[in-house]
Formats: sequence, structure tokens, C-alpha cells
Amino acid sequence: MSTTAVIIGAGPAGMAAAEILVHAGLHPTILDEGDQPGGQIFRKPQAQLQRPLEKLYGFDAARARRVNATFASLRSKIDYRPGTQVWAAGNEILHLIDDSGSSVQAWTHLIVAPGAMDRIAPVRGWTAAGLYSLGGAQIALKAEAAVIGRRVIFAGSGPLLYLVAYQYAEAGVDVAAVLETGHPFAQIARLPALLSGGRLFARGLFYMAALRKRGIPILTGVRLQEVIRDSDDRVTALSFRHRGMEQVESCDAVALGHGLRSETQLADLLDIEFSFDAVQRQWLPKTDQDGRSTASNIYLAGDGLSVRGSEIAEASGRLAASALLHDIGLPAPSKVERDRRTMRSAARFREALEHAFAYPHEEVAALPDDVVVCRCEGLSAGAIRQTVERCGEADINRVKAFCRVGMGRCQGRLCGAAAAEIVAAASGTTIESVGRMRGQAPIKPIPLAELVRSRP
Repeated sequence: MSTTAVIIGAGPAGMAAAEILVHAGLHPTILDEGDQPGGQIFRKPQAQLQRPLEKLYGFDAARARRVNATFASLRSKIDYRPGTQVWAAGNEILHLIDDSGSSVQAWTHLIVAPGAMDRIAPVRGWTAAGLYSLGGAQIALKAEAAVIGRRVIFAGSGPLLYLVAYQYAEAGVDVAAVLETGHPFAQIARLPALLSGGRLFARGLFYMAALRKRGIPILTGVRLQEVIRDSDDRVTALSFRHRGMEQVESCDAVALGHGLRSETQLADLLDIEFSFDAVQRQWLPKTDQDGRSTASNIYLAGDGLSVRGSEIAEASGRLAASALLHDIGLPAPSKVERDRRTMRSAARFREALEHAFAYPHEEVAALPDDVVVCRCEGLSAGAIRQTVERCGEADINRVKAFCRVGMGRCQGRLCGAAAAEIVAAASGTTIESVGRMRGQAPIKPIPLAELVRSRP
């Protein structure tokens, strides 16, 4: 049987996988939602907005050069499809859409590396104009050389919070404050594990120190209260509690995010088994140590498998490609064991990070009834609780069927985590027992006319 190897995603994991396959003599197809390879971390601006790599990527400038050089060396040996959305997946077939319309792509071996996206903990007023996700704020800066406001508050939790705040400060934006909902400095017992992160941990300290040097307040243990809006529904301030005190900070934009969540819809459509990760409070696809999924000839890599950062994503991409080569009878690279060690050593650091910057699940579960959770369907926390009470269900998909939570354009990618916490609390069960929202095609909005044309 001939091998048709397809990679979904051209971030660090997908490109690392492609390099391994090409060196083994394969000619993989790479499907990329972006217009250029590199994923979110190495996203590039349009040509007229180009800036030095040091300005765009900071500490990762050298890696960006290497990724660019790798892609240039592979370009003639791969079938690279930029601007291509995979909207459905099944047995040895993918359904695609790009500027030329819809099409299908056959595969015999598939590496799924779709990356991750923001995880949001809703707060009253979070749907106001001028509030962006942290990832969205970073994309505006990287890809469009634009900023989301003149005076910006960065709120939420996780390493990305400090990185994006630093990037905005470097760009000349007035960063009003960094409001951390976690307690990262109270993790003394986890300090050895955090130190095992080496230069990644050091970078986090650098961003914090640089922000403080500019006089930007960094407050931890914050409880966000409300995004305050004017009559045009635009952000004017953010209210929060810190050390028992109510405070209000003025701003014209807020960047909000509580870490990242893996993109798992495609893995779901491909009938891969999932398991619950209690530390990340997420359902993740099951794989072996090299990324083999529970479905034949499907491999997972990168943050779409588990959020561990771009350097670990590269290692997981190489391992997934090596597993693919092994399974079709070709020799795998000699550095497989090195990448396995990298993955194992990173696990301790990532778990410590998850504890230091934990998702504020208790606050989410206790959101006031009037706070919007599912913005696509306009559903509040109270509406979800009433549904649980009325139908007596604790399964997130049953609750979805009764009240349409997660049934809109985002398919639960933004509201799913918060909705699950509310359902668990309202029904008196665990977040694991609630289950996960099942992915459905199309996983992202596409024109109805294209769906009709692509029907067999």
C-alpha cells in the first residue's frame, strides 16, 4: 500500500514532523489555516509590515530563523497548502475549504497538530467592545502591527499574560496593570519543579521584572469583578478585588485569558479516545509516548495533544513522524530517545506551571446568574443552571441539547470550559463526570453554499 502522509498544522509540531518525513523520502501534504508556516508563535505580518525578527519574536528570534530556513529547504519536497481549513474528518478522508472552494483530501497516515487556543474564564461584561482574548491581542500585534487599545489591562492567568503585556509595553502601549488571578509566588513547594524549566522559567521572570521596571503594577490573587462599559458598550475600566479591597482601573481595552486549551475537535471527529487530565481540567486525546492515537494510522502532536509550549511541540512532532515511519517499516531517526527524554523532563515543569497558574474554576462555578457564558447563543450562567435543574442532567452534551450552550459559531471552544464548571457545580458532580462537548462538523463556520457543493 502506498503511503499518503498528511499533516494538519504548520506550527512547530507540524513543521518538525514534515522535516522527519521528508528526510525519510516521503512527500507529505501540509494543511495550514495560516497564510504562512510557523503557527501562532511564529506568525508573521504582511510584507509591508515586516519588522526585525528580534522585535517580533524576542528570545525566539533564532528559532524563527531556523523554522524559516527549514521551511525553505523543504518547500520543494512537500505539498504545502496555506489558507486551508479542515472542516470535517473521517475514515481516510478530510474535507477542506480554501479560497478556491471545497475539496477532499485522502490520507493513509495522518498527523494532527492543530495547536491550541485561549481558555477564557468569563466575567461580567466580558463581551464588551474592546475586550480581546490574550491570543487575539498578540495576533493583532504580530500579524497586523496593531494594538487593541491605548491603555490596556492584561487580566487572567498564565505565562502568556506576562509575555503579551511585555510585548505591548515594548510597542509603546500604556499597560495599566497586569492582574493575575492565580498565586504564582505562593508556590514555594513547587519551586524546584518550576526551576526545572530552565530558560523558560527564567524568561518568565525576565518579563515580570521588565514590567515592574517600567512601573507597571503586577497584582496576584486578583478576583475580577466586571468589565465596565460606556453607553456604546465599549470598555472604559475594569473592577476587581485584591486583598479584600474593591478597585477600579481605567482603560480602553482589556486582554483576557487563563492559559490555553488544546484544539481537539478534529481528534474527536476521527473517533480517537480521550482521557481526562485532572491538572489541566481538560479532556485530551489518548496517545502512547510517541503520539500514536487509539485510531489506526493517526498520530497527534503539539499543543493539540497537550499544552506544553512550542519547544515541546517540536519534539512531539518529531516523535509522531518517527512513529509513523516505524509503522510503515521505514527506519526512524536516531534521536527518538532524546526527544522522549525531553518530553518526560518537561512534564514536571508543565505540571508545576498548571498549579501556579490554575484555571479559576471555583470563581467560574460561582459566576452570578446574569453573567453571559455562551456569547454565541447569549446564554447566561443562570440559564445554564436552570437547565440543569429543569432537565436533571449532568452530562454536558445533554445540557447542550436542552439549552443550546456551545451550539453557536465557536462550537464551545470559548464557553465549553466555563459551561462544564457551572454544570458540574449545579449538579453536584465532578468536572470529569460532566464529560466533554463532542465535536461536530463543520468545526468552524463555513459558507453553506460550500457545504452543499461538497456533498457526495
